[in-house]
Amino acid sequence: MSGIPYEQFRGLHVELVPAPSRFSASLPGGGQGCFIDAETEIETTPGTERVARWLRTTVGAATGYPLPPHTGNRNRILLRIVPALAAEPGGPEAYRLSADGHVIVIDGASETGLFWGTQTFRQLLGPEAFRRAPVAVREEWKFPAVTLHDSPRFRWRGLMLDVARHFMPKDGVLRYLDLMAAHKLNVLHLHLTDDQGWRVEIRKYPRLTEVGSWRSRTKFGHRASPLWEHKPHGGHYTQDDIREIVAYAAERHISVVPEIDVPGHSQAAIAAYPELGNTDVVDTNALTVGEDWGIFPNVLAPTERTLRFYEGVFEELLELFPADAAEFSAFVHVGGDECPKDQWRRSPAAQARVKELGLTDEDGLQAWFIGHFDKWLTARGRRLIGWDEILEGGLAAGAAVSSWRGYAGGIAAARAGHDVVMCPEQQVYLDHRQAPGEDEPVPIGYVRTLEDVYRFEPVPPELTEEQARHVLGTQANVWTEVMEDSARVDYQAFPRLAAFAEVAWSALPAPAERDFADFERRMTAHYRRLDALGVAYRPPTGPRPWQRRPGVPGRPIDGPPPVR
Repeated sequence: MSGIPYEQFRGLHVELVPAPSRFSASLPGGGQGCFIDAETEIETTPGTERVARWLRTTVGAATGYPLPPHTGNRNRILLRIVPALAAEPGGPEAYRLSADGHVIVIDGASETGLFWGTQTFRQLLGPEAFRRAPVAVREEWKFPAVTLHDSPRFRWRGLMLDVARHFMPKDGVLRYLDLMAAHKLNVLHLHLTDDQGWRVEIRKYPRLTEVGSWRSRTKFGHRASPLWEHKPHGGHYTQDDIREIVAYAAERHISVVPEIDVPGHSQAAIAAYPELGNTDVVDTNALTVGEDWGIFPNVLAPTERTLRFYEGVFEELLELFPADAAEFSAFVHVGGDECPKDQWRRSPAAQARVKELGLTDEDGLQAWFIGHFDKWLTARGRRLIGWDEILEGGLAAGAAVSSWRGYAGGIAAARAGHDVVMCPEQQVYLDHRQAPGEDEPVPIGYVRTLEDVYRFEPVPPELTEEQARHVLGTQANVWTEVMEDSARVDYQAFPRLAAFAEVAWSALPAPAERDFADFERRMTAHYRRLDALGVAYRPPTGPRPWQRRPGVPGRPIDGPPPVR
């Protein structure tokens, strides 16, 4: 790990994604870089052992070097927790990285900050550091002389994966946690239930997965498509699968926020337990798990029996997703979106409930339903979060809002003192198509290019400085109706998720002032990292032949999306 001049690696620093806060390529001690070789050791200090284990597992595998614990060799990677770094804007997630001579030093304000520092360290080693085994015999890996200070702009940097419409097996979720960590994303919102499938084992109610996790066939393409895949689709996560996912995420400093959708998007649950539906207006025994896409009319009945049933669901869920030291681990998402009221209007039982509760209409009934679980979760030390429809009828002080129908819901929530995660459909729904033209597979929604995502601004200018503090951060959402496998998810998510990660992490200027040309240049190297990770991203020149879906109709929307 002897010194080399930084000038040999001048281009490396501009290829980091997301971009760091402050970077310099010279050091007071002479500005020499390093070689990492078979003799390099990892020197740990208190609180850094878990990060060292991650380095050995990943970078050690890619380089073929053992990276053993420090025994006195001067060639080393030094890991330290430096609480004073929390004074950086990003607080406990801040880190500092420097390299000179024989030592690479990675300091974190906390273990989390240290972990993010190792992600940057891995990028600076080059794309081959993202492989699972060495692809060539090397005596040494070059590392530049750098000093880098970095911290995130937003605390919540999320990705929502819809595993209900198309099930993603456990290994696929673990893979996406690795991809998130590589991009410094720290919240996985897992959409576990919907009309088309129930994906988490609830031991008290086994039919939720015995019946609710499988459908007999699946619409291929948008809901207007005449095409069907005539084979059963489904699957679910056992409770031990969930525990593994949560633990794997925690090792990568990612919080997993589960979503159980109520009171709408519930046909899979009603198919499993017909008494949950509005039995006085619908023959719920005849319902099956949803095979098509769209908003289904079959919603939960507003009864005490339904409340007790879902309390049982959430009791098991809270054990599977414990609230720990991670900042967002206390959150539970309850959906609350797209709940048609027609069955409640026609249901004598639902109308009696409206009268009993002194409500004015069915919208109040939905607010009562969400409010019940808001109080129930709060009493157990948890925080409710839901889609922005939950604002209708009022919320408890601790509830938070996922603003998806544009910015308006987030603006209203922040002004009312509620925390907000900005994920407007028109900007960061990654199921929307990436380009115009017939080559895009199953084109949905507005065109949202890589540059469009890069110029997304999560904090609307209508908010005052005090109100803007309620914006916890931002999230990209991947709805999987037209994504039948992991390759389709990769295509829709990448490379746009890399642009989104920079928006969420880096202190970028106003959208019009952002240097997209520089980002594109850095992406040239980042595509090689994605190649090493096996990501089936959309190439800049358009889809590869096997990524197209000719003849499968989507639902493209022409013109620019609404700004607000």
